[in-house]
Amino acid sequence: MTTRGDQILDKSLSKVGGKGLFVKELETAIEDGRADIAVHSLKDVPMDLPEGFVLACVLEREDPRDALVSPRYASLDELPQGAVVGTSSLRRVVLLKARRPDVRIEPLRGNLDTRLRKLDEGQYDAIILAAAGLKRLGLEDRIRVAFEPDDMLPAAGQGALGIEVRADREDLIELLAPLAHRGDWLSTAAERAVSRAMGGSCSMPLAAHARWQADGVLRIDAAWGDPEGNAPLVRVHAQADVGDFGRADALGEHAAALLRDAGAH
Repeated sequence: MTTRGDQILDKSLSKVGGKGLFVKELETAIEDGRADIAVHSLKDVPMDLPEGFVLACVLEREDPRDALVSPRYASLDELPQGAVVGTSSLRRVVLLKARRPDVRIEPLRGNLDTRLRKLDEGQYDAIILAAAGLKRLGLEDRIRVAFEPDDMLPAAGQGALGIEVRADREDLIELLAPLAHRGDWLSTAAERAVSRAMGGSCSMPLAAHARWQADGVLRIDAAWGDPEGNAPLVRVHAQADVGDFGRADALGEHAAALLRDAGAH
């Protein structure tokens, strides 16, 4: 299905209804019986699903990192002063401004092929995309560098796929259960809890990324910035022993509280 989020390309998502534009029409198809399941990029799924819908599972995560794509420059540091970088993500805007305040950031919408075509036509010196999308479509060779999370903190749920169903379809929930990756489901649940606690949507410049440590503890890093540059970038981290979704939510909520204490709003 081609959704409104795919069709409206001349405005930023934050101005036309948010990432839910990619999800709502698929939920309607389930409600109408035209579909049994909807497969979403988890970072596009609103933090609170409509009544009667649930995530049946979160699959094993692909690479959660952001990637720099450029035909001319091999890294962010190589970009000359005033270089044009394409992204429509407010999260990427604030993180990029913190790293390279001298580059010019311009909006970039459309599917992956459209974004790459605009880059190749010379409209941008570089663009920033999710590494997972490039890898899933066999375009990994376009990645010049994948940012480590400490350099460009990913969005909540980035790189993960979630499968949504009606809450009363216990047959489907049981059928899909073997596809779930519990560790990635718990870590993305913690990330999404940060967003939920902050009132997060794509209009909020918010990053959250959780990683399992060698001792089995889940560490979450979160960042918030002001797209207008009127406040400094805020970064926090927290960690906890997370064995269930309640504890994952609590960890994310704690990270959100740390963000607010540090000046995020």
